[in-house]
Amino acid sequence: MDFVLPPLAALIAWWFGTGAVMWLDGLPRRTAALALAVATVVAVAALVCISRTAQQTSVGAAYAGFACAVLVWGWHELAFLTGWLTGPRKRPCSAPAHGPTRFHEGVQVILWHELGIMVMAALIAAITLDAPNQVATWTFVLLWVMRLSAKLNLFLGVRNRGEEMLPPHLVYLGSYFRHRTMNPLLPLSLLAGGACVVALAAAAVDAGGASRAGLLLVASMLVLALIEHLAMVAPMRVEQLWRWAQREPSLP
Repeated sequence: MDFVLPPLAALIAWWFGTGAVMWLDGLPRRTAALALAVATVVAVAALVCISRTAQQTSVGAAYAGFACAVLVWGWHELAFLTGWLTGPRKRPCSAPAHGPTRFHEGVQVILWHELGIMVMAALIAAITLDAPNQVATWTFVLLWVMRLSAKLNLFLGVRNRGEEMLPPHLVYLGSYFRHRTMNPLLPLSLLAGGACVVALAAAAVDAGGASRAGLLLVASMLVLALIEHLAMVAPMRVEQLWRWAQREPSLP
């Protein structure tokens, strides 16, 4: 069970957490502020939990750190999708598919969001500094790195861009996504991610208790992130997994 429960927990967190953010973002705009306020309270409570469990070395503390990091990440996702924390530019891309202007504008549309994630990552790292339980920090940094990789791949071009998943007030972001069968970064992202999964799994085999649980939780979340990367170029629609979270059936 040491090798079964962490992947199962990561799968539930990934599937239900993503759906919950989509469901909250699908609420009427007049309730967006309330949803974000509630999410803020939950995120603050999660940070408190991270600080409390950072000094604990039990298996339960490893799961708690993982869950709390996912909750804090969910706050950032909701803040972005509601349009509250995006960037100074809120217009479609004015540049051609190639060139520095397009990249500059692309950075401007997500700048505040990325800076917010950097600040939160630094805060969680400070909270867990020199603590024996680093699962929360590992999880949050992993989610950040893989989401940044996904954004770069969308910018460079993929088959499935997922514009239909964007809320109406963020439709302009689709103009920064390029449609291509493949881009040079994606194979590198998959190879690097796969190597990390192997390293984490090998370390988990030699570890035990909370260390094994934490390593497997992070490795499992990384596998799911790699599946999302594959879905960008594969003839599949991974967003179908969250039809239950979509208030208006925008997918065929």
